[in-house]
Amino acid sequence: MASIEVHRARHPALLPLLIGLVVIAGLASLGLGAVPLPPTRILAAALGDGDAITRTILFDLRLPRAVVGLLVGAMLGLAGAVLQGYLRNPLAEPSALGASNSAALGAVAAIYFGFAEWHAAALPALAILTGLGALLLLFALAGRSESPLTLILAGIAVSTLAGAGISLSLNLSPNPFAAMEITTWLLGSIENRSSQHVMIALPCIAAGIALLLIDGRALDALALGEDGARSLGFDLGRVRMRVLLGVAIGVGGAVAVSGSIGFIGLIVPHLVRPLTDRSPSSILLPSMLGGAALLTFADVLVRLIPTSSELKLGVVTAFLGVPVFLVHLLRERRLW
Repeated sequence: MASIEVHRARHPALLPLLIGLVVIAGLASLGLGAVPLPPTRILAAALGDGDAITRTILFDLRLPRAVVGLLVGAMLGLAGAVLQGYLRNPLAEPSALGASNSAALGAVAAIYFGFAEWHAAALPALAILTGLGALLLLFALAGRSESPLTLILAGIAVSTLAGAGISLSLNLSPNPFAAMEITTWLLGSIENRSSQHVMIALPCIAAGIALLLIDGRALDALALGEDGARSLGFDLGRVRMRVLLGVAIGVGGAVAVSGSIGFIGLIVPHLVRPLTDRSPSSILLPSMLGGAALLTFADVLVRLIPTSSELKLGVVTAFLGVPVFLVHLLRERRLW
């Protein structure tokens, strides 16, 4: 509790500022695009008085897209913060345990074998199932070891295996159109998302967030090492189970509706960490809010950049993420 109190005393405006950014990002996502919608038209449509075109754009196109962006960004930001604290590694993110690649492999399999054509839920369902399957494989490889190095090495093996499966599907793709569809999905996007995507992602992301927010104090204790955390009464086996389940379920649900979007889970914790007391628990909620705002703003930028076809969100987050991360690497490297 002491660390949280210090964090609040030093930066009392951090959470209100992030909440404000999330609200602004959501409103920008509703109002900006190929057809700008001023606040008056949005308010009229929300009250049921707007024209049919405005209601269609707002409720059928932009509202689901905004909600998906906020959910996916929140999940990726929180997962990155938790994994950096749990693994005691500033470079950790969801892909470190193979969660992102494994979920992407399931989605690619749905496209490759044509399951995605059967039902809209087939692709997300298979992505989540492969994410959970990767979790089981990760447990099998890591065994009873609680060392973060063992989990990282096992995660690299799982991620590499999933990446090889994705490459194999591209290599054996029966026609160039299937390969193009797979490649397009892997670039990451939340374009043309519907309320059905929201209903698919929401339960998984909500469950993942709930599991990951439980162990803030355990993450602080792990800063003392495994022996120190055990001496404080934490069951590290249960902590690991909750962390891995939260990442697998939450990130699986996020990747299932957005494709592969990198760097959010890596850079957001580094952006908010200097504004806290640097304890793992103090960056969890700020990282969740910051991830939601950053990904949604990036999606708004995608719509506003004048191109013949809309840029993919994963490409934009990579271009935004690399320079931001390098700047913070140079500025903060002595403090890690």
